[in-house]
Amino acid sequence: MAIALGEPGSDGLREAVGVLRDWQYEGAPMQLHPGDVGWFWRTGAQATAAAVRTWSRNGRVLAVGLLDGPGLLRLTIEPNAHQDEELARQLVEDVTQPERGVLPAGKVNIEAPSGALVHDLLSEEGWHVGEPWTPLRRDLTEQVNDPDVRIEEVGPERAHVFAAVQRAAFDGSRFTDERWHAMAAGLPFADARSLVAYDDRGHAVAAVTVWSAGPGRPGLLEPMGVHREHRRHGYGKAIALAAAAALRELGSSSAIVCTPSSNVGAVAAYRSAGFQQCPEVRDRCRDA
Repeated sequence: MAIALGEPGSDGLREAVGVLRDWQYEGAPMQLHPGDVGWFWRTGAQATAAAVRTWSRNGRVLAVGLLDGPGLLRLTIEPNAHQDEELARQLVEDVTQPERGVLPAGKVNIEAPSGALVHDLLSEEGWHVGEPWTPLRRDLTEQVNDPDVRIEEVGPERAHVFAAVQRAAFDGSRFTDERWHAMAAGLPFADARSLVAYDDRGHAVAAVTVWSAGPGRPGLLEPMGVHREHRRHGYGKAIALAAAAALRELGSSSAIVCTPSSNVGAVAAYRSAGFQQCPEVRDRCRDA
């Protein structure tokens, strides 16, 4: 049977999130994580459903994509299907034809697992590689050091604190407490935690949300940020340590994160918290 492109809608999101959980394993290439869908859920359940695409054969989902902003498809593939030629060719056909409703015409990017056949086929179609990103990983089999700052787990009554740090950490961010509530109502947040770090004067200085994919699987940090007025004081390291500890409590086997290689401050903060750099990854890009 041919590969079928689908839009799961609100009713199908549970299955899409479920297969993403199942596809996370130690040693996997950096790939779309259920936490990525969970973070997108800040836009609401309806918008999240509209942004998800699936590719299936005989009713079995083989690939899941998230339209994470204009012209960006974040795609991952069932681990045993990375070299499935029929699937790869259908993926390329669907993403290169705007009428399929996956990507628009013009300049677009695709994030896909390193080593998947789809990279080779896109290259044959003239797609080039984009800017490098650095994945980082911290093993969680051993106890995590104390971050040496006060860490607070964010609940509904403190969503405004998390939102304020988020806006102060990322230029142009419009994150609000309403968006935190929308995120927290999403399916993936059942296995997630939002944390805020405070300095010794009680100022909220850094924030992170961590996403478990279930016991024994890698957990994701998305996003992590330090308030722009409190940088270069070690709070990036502190919140990364707190994130790792929270994921360990949730049963995650490791903590993973990916940041632009150009963001040398973020890479340094993660490394100081015991994260190990992995080989760089790059999107596939098509110019306008």
